[in-house]
Amino acid sequence: METEPRIILMDTTLRDGEQTQGISFTPAEKTNVAKALLNKLRVDRIEIASARVSEGEMDGVMRTTSWAADKGFLEQIEVLGFVDHNRSVDWILEAGGRVMNLLTKGSENHCTNQLRKTLDEHLKDIRKTLKYAHQNKVRVNVYLEDWSNGYRDLPDYVYDMVAGLKDEGVARIMLPDTLGVMSPDQVYQSMMDMQERFPWAAFDFHPHNDYGLGVANAMYAVKAGIRCIHCTMNCLGERAGNASLAEIAVVLKDQLGAELSIDETHLSPVSEMVENFSGKRLARNSPIVGEDVFTQTSGIHADGDRKGGLYHNPIYPERFGRNRSYALGKMSGKASLVKNLELLGIQLVEENLQKVLRRIVELGDSKKTITLADLPFIITDVLETHEEQRIELLNCSISSGLNLKSVASIRMMFDKKEHNESGSGNGGYDAFMSAVKKILKKHHLQCPQLLDYQIRIPRGGQTDALTESIITWDMNGKRVQTVGIDPDQVMAAVNATLKMLNLHLMQLDQINDKNLVESAA
Repeated sequence: METEPRIILMDTTLRDGEQTQGISFTPAEKTNVAKALLNKLRVDRIEIASARVSEGEMDGVMRTTSWAADKGFLEQIEVLGFVDHNRSVDWILEAGGRVMNLLTKGSENHCTNQLRKTLDEHLKDIRKTLKYAHQNKVRVNVYLEDWSNGYRDLPDYVYDMVAGLKDEGVARIMLPDTLGVMSPDQVYQSMMDMQERFPWAAFDFHPHNDYGLGVANAMYAVKAGIRCIHCTMNCLGERAGNASLAEIAVVLKDQLGAELSIDETHLSPVSEMVENFSGKRLARNSPIVGEDVFTQTSGIHADGDRKGGLYHNPIYPERFGRNRSYALGKMSGKASLVKNLELLGIQLVEENLQKVLRRIVELGDSKKTITLADLPFIITDVLETHEEQRIELLNCSISSGLNLKSVASIRMMFDKKEHNESGSGNGGYDAFMSAVKKILKKHHLQCPQLLDYQIRIPRGGQTDALTESIITWDMNGKRVQTVGIDPDQVMAAVNATLKMLNLHLMQLDQINDKNLVESAA
């Protein structure tokens, strides 16, 4: 095997990923994800739909193929089709597609019990569909559905099926572990066997993650010589999902020295796009793309990083267009605190540094979530400077109604001057932000951009349970989270926003002070 194999990745987020329970991408969402996968992330191939599903599916494919044809990506767009002679082929052609992934039965169990046909009868139907596709200049790859069980239970069926596809003009034969039942050793042995028996065939491997082995199985398929792996963004897919594109790309590159076309700096933005469109939240510790995977929690780790990157590995954040952060809590050490103070441009003498650190550890023991935005208030509280917040909410009234815009009236103190403003919007929080932005405008200030908004309620919580609002902002090019807590969901978000506004003003003051010093110099 060559030392640096070129591996093709086929992403099926928009087809197999859409089989995740509760997910249905709109036509516009499908097109935007397809554009991001091909144009930004630079995935080699994408499977975007199943033929004959719905009018919406047709609309999504037509939009995507129209864009792809204009940009030179049409041959990288694939659609799942069925053994139905002309119907899937005609559907794909009408949608503007040129590549069909034909779903066939890769196990005798499926062929006999689902189709009620013999292998010879099934092959006859397959050849009929293939002939029609080729007459219409549609390129065809073939899925052997349930191949892993078929190979285990009756390998002769699989061998006869693949032999029956020789000389039929099939571009690639795709071997799916449909139910995610294989181990890495089984993948390696079976892939070696298939390639030795059928050297004329170009095989893909399509792993599922039911045992959590999807990425490992993909790695062993490549070790065995397979040169195309299927995957999805964010592990979307039926049941436990498919193997993660981000994880596969990084594992193959780092562990096997594989060459891939993927632009790693776009893994997180595309993952976030898919997360937003799908409504399926990623675990914060998801490898590569999770919110917290580049956050050091232990103070020992932060200290080691300051002394020479002692706790860094090849999966460093800058590689993916991200930054390392240091959590604040009961495990924080001096180094973690200093790292966060540096982000705020704040310096403390050693005595005060220790006082603030002790307070952070106390708060961590009480399970309080501590964010970068909390630090100025903790410092003020601990050091008893009596520095007042520049912005304080004195009163707030928010009303919403059926088929009515929400309205907010606020009374706010800004630099000891009282302001009264009102705003309307699409929901109570939007109305509140409308009023706030009017006050900021009077002071010639812009509100930082909101990047993400989460509301968390404890499992089993009653209607009066405390809710936690976690909002992520873009503040001077840095991602900053603020947290607000209140029984009312909107007021929890309001509290998070007030933290953000005071932190924003403090940062602007520090920037202005720095500019004055530099001007004087």
